Amino acid sequence: MSGCSGRGSRWRGSSTARSSPGRSRVVSTPPTDHTPPAAPTLDLERLRLRGTTRLRCAISDAEATQPESDDPSTALRAAAGEANLPYEPATLVRYGSNAVYRLPNKVIARVSRPGAALDGARRQVAVSRWLETVDYPATRVLDVGQPIEADGRVVTFWHSATDVEEYAPLDEVGYLLRDLHALESHPDVELPEVRPFGEDWEPLPEYPGLAPADEEFLRDKYEWARLAFDALPYELEPGIIHGDANVGNVLLDRTGQPVLIDLDSMATGPREWDLIQTALFYDRLGWHTAEEYAAFVGAYGHDILGWHAYTDLAEIREIAMTSWLSKQAATSEKSAREAAKRIEAIRTGGSRRDWSAY
Repeated sequence: MSGCSGRGSRWRGSSTARSSPGRSRVVSTPPTDHTPPAAPTLDLERLRLRGTTRLRCAISDAEATQPESDDPSTALRAAAGEANLPYEPATLVRYGSNAVYRLPNKVIARVSRPGAALDGARRQVAVSRWLETVDYPATRVLDVGQPIEADGRVVTFWHSATDVEEYAPLDEVGYLLRDLHALESHPDVELPEVRPFGEDWEPLPEYPGLAPADEEFLRDKYEWARLAFDALPYELEPGIIHGDANVGNVLLDRTGQPVLIDLDSMATGPREWDLIQTALFYDRLGWHTAEEYAAFVGAYGHDILGWHAYTDLAEIREIAMTSWLSKQAATSEKSAREAAKRIEAIRTGGSRRDWSAY
């Protein structure tokens, strides 16, 4: 795809952002480039070698289709009944980290994969309600008792912002991220520190659907990424981040205004983690044009491509994307094929231009 842009009127954050008396303000001053701190003693190539010797120490994935052996509709029916919401007709929109269904009365249901933690869904609901109080344009949670556990999954219900999925232009994505990063934390909403690869003591993931050599290689790269993510000399001040920021998570609503969706990964951490997907989608995957990327940079106020550690963070993000996809390989032939292609590109340094927007 040559670019992932949408159409519609432009939303601009203002210095007040429609703040109301007694509410926190959304401060929309663009982040400024900071003078890079003195880099710590760091050898990322050594970390790579440590990983490969096995020392223990959507657009992107948003458009994944339903695995052949995985049916979340049973959980959806049970949860809709508990919430007293009409279930039929239910249309599966996409199946990535969650199965997303369109229900009657402009309702969206999100059904987790089996075994998801209830605390994560509770945090999503709390974050949505907090963002609503400061008039930040994000997806709004339905006013029902939730999240709901059903059939080994976690289900949440949301107001549908649009009848068709149309992605916002990249400058709108940049403006929304700029304003999100300027928000002050809420005392009643506890966001975790971003840990895209888990804690050092946690076991490495397994990928039973991959060829043994591919599984071993990806586990090695995962371990390297876990170490390298914390070791990078980030330039920007850390703060609130979306955690999975890309054009696939910013839709145009029925009035043409951009809305941030998929709040699963909201956290605190390096802002670069929210900028890296858009940069590598342009630079490595070719999913955005140069003009689109320039519009994003102009709106946000910082270009991560000029950062000396960009290449390392881009590889780290690719590993995270490929790891997620590879976990579906055992139940989806399509995922298995795409994962094998991506792993080969990472292993050989080959082109990423044929990666699917999975």
